[in-house]
Amino acid sequence: MNSFCEHHKDSIQFQYACFDRILLNATVQLLLEPTAAQGFFSYHRHIYPVTRKVLHDISERYHHWVENQARQWQVPILEDPEGRREEIVVPYFTHAKPDQIVAIIKSREPAHILVSIGSRESHGCHLERNRRWVIQYNFYLKDREFGPMFIRMCPYFPFPARVCLNQHHWIAEQLNKRGVRFRKSDNSFSACGNPQMLQGIADSLLPGHLITRARKWLGYLTPFFTKEERDQHGCHHRLFVAQVEYCHNLIFRRRTVLDALEERLLDANRSIGQPNKLTLLFGRRITKCYRGRLQTTIEDLNLGSPVIRSYYKSSSVKQYVRDHKTLRTEPSSNDVTDLGLKKSVEHLPELRGRFQQVVDNYLNAQQDILETFLNRGEMERLSQPTVLDNGKRIPGLKTNHPRQLALMHALVRFSHVAGGGVFTTAQLLPHVVETLGCSVQHYKIGSLRYDLSKLRAKGLVDKLPHSRRYQLTPNGYRLCVVYLKLFEKFYAPLAAAIAQPLPADANLPVEKISPLDKLYMSVTRALDHLADHVGLRVAA
Repeated sequence: MNSFCEHHKDSIQFQYACFDRILLNATVQLLLEPTAAQGFFSYHRHIYPVTRKVLHDISERYHHWVENQARQWQVPILEDPEGRREEIVVPYFTHAKPDQIVAIIKSREPAHILVSIGSRESHGCHLERNRRWVIQYNFYLKDREFGPMFIRMCPYFPFPARVCLNQHHWIAEQLNKRGVRFRKSDNSFSACGNPQMLQGIADSLLPGHLITRARKWLGYLTPFFTKEERDQHGCHHRLFVAQVEYCHNLIFRRRTVLDALEERLLDANRSIGQPNKLTLLFGRRITKCYRGRLQTTIEDLNLGSPVIRSYYKSSSVKQYVRDHKTLRTEPSSNDVTDLGLKKSVEHLPELRGRFQQVVDNYLNAQQDILETFLNRGEMERLSQPTVLDNGKRIPGLKTNHPRQLALMHALVRFSHVAGGGVFTTAQLLPHVVETLGCSVQHYKIGSLRYDLSKLRAKGLVDKLPHSRRYQLTPNGYRLCVVYLKLFEKFYAPLAAAIAQPLPADANLPVEKISPLDKLYMSVTRALDHLADHVGLRVAA
């Protein structure tokens, strides 16, 4: 259990984690290469060469097959409608039976298909694999195990496809089979009679479940291949993860507790919590070859439930409150290779483990920001000078030193360190300079090394032997957060309220003042009363 869940366990009714939306690419790998496709036509269909007319006739037959099947299934073929397709097809699932196709949406989308280069009847043509915008069919169906899902089929050879499903529907089907009572809204469980069984079912999803159900539908929706070609010659679709979402849900007992916690999370992540410590989350190092987005943002500030979102390349983690009682932490990825994993669906268990690690790391970081504990006398010891074995005297740490605070900001922001990785002073310098708001000419590498030596003397940072690299210790991360909290949450706001008060604040209605600002105002008033009592006055 991560530290966040351990700390708030008395307020949490139950928790569970599972895959949410899973989007799979389905391809007939045997026919991806043009030479292999030409061999297929030559050996199995006795067609050589494969001309444009041959490929055109294949696609035309598929179009006619879909139209005939739609009439037989008594389902509509909808031209690509405006709005979210998932919402548009909801009414069609109302009275759907297991393993029933309920609607088809026809749309123009890109796909990688084989095209014949040469004249329409030429014997000198050859095949090439190109990306083209073509008409495709989105089959919306209710699977007997995975519930509502859709499969997008391309009618052009070699029939690439996409399969989209949601594990919440699969879990609901399994709970129904076991007679477990639950309450589900869309893609979330808000109540369950047996949470342990729910989590056990969620963890029991194996690649075989996806492969079995997906191939059943893909085989049915690809009538071009014969049973012999599929079973004996490998002309069946393989599944690869295109996009995946994983969710960790904490269902709280009381809405007021979660509302207060959400407000604290949002406030903390606007300052200390905003650093790019994403290596900690995704378990990947940031190198000079890194290309991609790397930041933390707070989105949808004008909505009832803002979202804290952190980006790493094509992956992200977002945290938000849904249904007023569930705190959801949701990592997702559009390219699992960014996380050091393979795309084949057979690696689903490794993907689940990596995402659970992402969730635990994210919640641990959030708990460090929310609650940081300090031993008695620790701040005093850190403020004292350190004398090294060689007699060299290193100054202590100060709670309001700009350069020291900028360095600590860079340390908790820096992806290497937050993930337990390593860094050099050259890699750290731009982040310190950015926080200070100056240039490298005003804060040079020598100054950074001097400031870093203070943290090394206190054991907050270690230098790796026989290298120029450093590493932030776990205790160092905790103490850096302490110093940043003291300055940004105590000294700076209180000093600003006293030295540079805003006149407009006095005219602000009480109901529009945030709870945090009310606390600052009460402290300021208490300090004024204390100053009056001990005889301190502001000079005229």
